[in-house]
Amino acid sequence: MTMTQSMEVFFDYACPYCMRAHEYLTELLPVYPQIEIIWRPCESHPRPDRYGPHSDLAIRGMFYAKDNGVNLMEYHAHMYDIALKSRINIEDVDALAGSVAHFMDAEGLCAALRAGAYQQELEQANSYAYDKSKVWVVPAYRLNGKKLDPIEDVGVNKKELARFIEDALLS
Repeated sequence: MTMTQSMEVFFDYACPYCMRAHEYLTELLPVYPQIEIIWRPCESHPRPDRYGPHSDLAIRGMFYAKDNGVNLMEYHAHMYDIALKSRINIEDVDALAGSVAHFMDAEGLCAALRAGAYQQELEQANSYAYDKSKVWVVPAYRLNGKKLDPIEDVGVNKKELARFIEDALLS
C-alpha cells in the first residue's frame, strides 16, 4: 500500500504562471494518486501594493469554498478563468460572487466577504508562504523537504513539475 504524501502548492489567482501550472498539476495528479495537495494561496501583490488585480477576495473565497465543501479544483480553475481569461473584476465582491453561482452559494460567499470573513486566514497564508516557507515567487511547491521555486516571469513547465514530484517521492 502506498502512503499518502502531502504536497504544498503556493499560488495566486492573479498569476498567469500559476494558472498554467494548475493545468499541469491537473494533468499530473492522476499519475500520482498518493499525493494529497495542501493549497497555500498567497498574494503576489498584497494591498496597498498598486500592482493588481488584487486577489485577496478570491483567496478569501477559497477558504469559504473549502469550509463549505466546494470542489477546490473547480474553484481554482474558475478563479483563474475569471481573473486571467474572462477578466471579471475579482476586486469587486458582487462580480466575484456572481461568477460562482453555478457551482456554489454566491449569496453566502458575498455575505462572508462583505463581513470580512477569512481575512485572518488570508494574512496567515501570506505569512506562512513568505516568512515560514520562504516563497519569493509563485507557483512554488514543497514536498518531502524538497522545494521547487519557479523562475520569475517564467514559471515552471510540466516536465520540471513532474521531475520535482518524482525526485521528492524518492527521497
